[in-house]
Amino acid sequence: MRPALAAWLVLSLLGGTGAQDMCGDPPATLSHSVPAPQLSPEERLSPHMPESLRCDACHAIAFQIEEQLRKAEEKVGKKALKESDYMEVLERSCSQDWESYGVLELDGEKRLSGPGLPRQQALSVMVTGGPWPSRLSKLCHGYVGE
Repeated sequence: MRPALAAWLVLSLLGGTGAQDMCGDPPATLSHSVPAPQLSPEERLSPHMPESLRCDACHAIAFQIEEQLRKAEEKVGKKALKESDYMEVLERSCSQDWESYGVLELDGEKRLSGPGLPRQQALSVMVTGGPWPSRLSKLCHGYVGE
C-alpha cells in the first residue's frame, strides 16, 4: 500500500493537482505603499534646521540632555554632580551621532522623528542620516552655549 500511496502523491504533484489545487489559491497578500517624504531644497541642502522642524528638534535635544543627566546622576548616587560633570554631560549630549533621528511625513506635514519624540504612525518612511544629525548637533551646541 505504501508504494501505491507514494506513486499517487508523485503523480498528483507532477500532474498539477498539488496542494494549491486541492486547497485553493493562497490568500492574497495585502500590499501597502508608503512614499518617502518629499523634501524641499531647504530641507535637503541647508545646514540649518528648517523652521518648521525646530520645535521637534528642541524636544529631541531636551530628551537627549535629560537622558545623559539621568545616567550621570545614577553613577554618582546621592552625591551632587560637580559643575565640570554637568559641562561634560552637556558636551556629550550634543556631540553624540544623532543618527537615530530623521524626518517623516504625517498627514502631509513633515515631522522630526526619533527617541524622545512622540510616535507618529505605524507605517511610515523616515529619512535618516544626511543633514539631520549635523543640524541637531549644531542646534544642541547653540542651546547649550546660551
